[in-house]
Amino acid sequence: MKLFFISDIHGSIYYLKKALKRFEEEKADYIVILGDILYHGARNPLPLEYNPKEVFALLNSIGHKIIAVRGNCDSEVDEMVVNFPIMATYSNILYNNRRVFITHGHIYNETNMPPLADSDMLIQGHTHIPRLDKKDNVYVVNPGSITLPKEDNPHTFGILEGSSFKIKTLEGEIFKEIIIIG
Repeated sequence: MKLFFISDIHGSIYYLKKALKRFEEEKADYIVILGDILYHGARNPLPLEYNPKEVFALLNSIGHKIIAVRGNCDSEVDEMVVNFPIMATYSNILYNNRRVFITHGHIYNETNMPPLADSDMLIQGHTHIPRLDKKDNVYVVNPGSITLPKEDNPHTFGILEGSSFKIKTLEGEIFKEIIIIG
């Protein structure tokens, strides 16, 4: 199984279309959205081609392929317009005999870790900064933001396939990679 991770869309139809083109090219099985789907957020600039209505219409067309969690900018009103659940603070995916704990990152993160076993994964968004790391034998991953990257990082997404997690740019180039052992 191949999983495609995106985070922090923040209502940009421009960057969502670019990401979904990569999803098709990657031939991934599912899209995992790590929150902040429609609203740009009061602290963020208005993203390129900000159009939440087009974003939810496009995502609804592939809703059967989406696993999503709630970001700090997502609300119950947003869930009224999407046809897939988005209000869970976290979810778990079982992948190659490990737990993949997915969350946005504003509640559970490196400083507030959920209970995970050695070689499990915490995958979050929220910071808009790509990260592949290990903390206390748990993989800590952030695919970055497709729309509003921070700290001079490129627009990125993540791919979990086999025994590796890759962070790639929206141009398809590998930005970071980690081999998952255990």
